Amino acid sequence: MLVAIIDYGSGNLRSAAKAFERAAAEAHLDARIRVTDRPDEVIQADRVVLPGVGAFADCKRGLDAVDGMREALAEAVMVTARPFLGICVGMQLMAREGREHGRHPGLGWIDGVVVPVRPADPALKVPHMGWNDLALEAPAHPLLAGLHPGQHAYFVHSYHVALNDPAHALATVSYGGTVTAMVGRDNLAGTQFHPEKSQATGLRLITNFLRWTP
Repeated sequence: MLVAIIDYGSGNLRSAAKAFERAAAEAHLDARIRVTDRPDEVIQADRVVLPGVGAFADCKRGLDAVDGMREALAEAVMVTARPFLGICVGMQLMAREGREHGRHPGLGWIDGVVVPVRPADPALKVPHMGWNDLALEAPAHPLLAGLHPGQHAYFVHSYHVALNDPAHALATVSYGGTVTAMVGRDNLAGTQFHPEKSQATGLRLITNFLRWTP
């Protein structure tokens, strides 16, 4: 199994790759984890991961700047339906639009827009940074197997995806209001939190992703 982690100049690539390698080794899965900026490797991959840190527009520009990558992503994920995982801004890019410093088109794979986190409690700071308890909105989803409500995940973000279809919310957290923590439909999934930094919760989710056959 080839897992392509897309390198487009934005993302915790080293820590993400190490987390996927550890999850595969501990689960005794025959997986090759490859950080790549080559569209042909993305098309050949059995699973595709899109990390991302920073501003939505910067990440989108970085992705668009890799010649052929948008087309390769569409081929692998939307045509041949390979399992896909977006992480942090990589999840936000799945949305229809980002509204960070203007309005910017996303990939349009999830019907929603990326909006600021605005806690009702002024004592809660933005960016939302640190550990939060997950509320599982779709506990039967294969990526959540073995996880339970209240498990911790690590967040660092100022924006989140406001979904138009609540059925696409796999998990949320409470931070002065409901914040989208995980989205999914069909062969697509995304986490606002960082599984590579979320210890046992993150490793379990990554293992589930490596075993996922949507």
